[in-house]
Amino acid sequence: MSLTPPPLFLARRSYRRRRLMDAARLLPLLGLVLFLLPVLWRPAATAEPDTARGGLYLFIVWAGLILAAYGLSRGLGPALAEEDKPEGAPDAEG
Repeated sequence: MSLTPPPLFLARRSYRRRRLMDAARLLPLLGLVLFLLPVLWRPAATAEPDTARGGLYLFIVWAGLILAAYGLSRGLGPALAEEDKPEGAPDAEG
């Protein structure tokens, strides 16, 4: 007899939902790292800060985070609504 347990089977839908939830949890951390990234940039050849490029970068990151959150919420919406239904509840379709 083998001492190793059989591999754990995860349903595709619940696995995908859990990964989307993990991505949603990590999105604020990603945003923090991306917002703090300009601090590590080397200054330009001039003494004045390069605010135009930094401001444009922050706006693009901000818009990208909004789009990522929207995409994650669209992917998680139906799965979480299905999870909120009580067990044995009839489907709304018929």
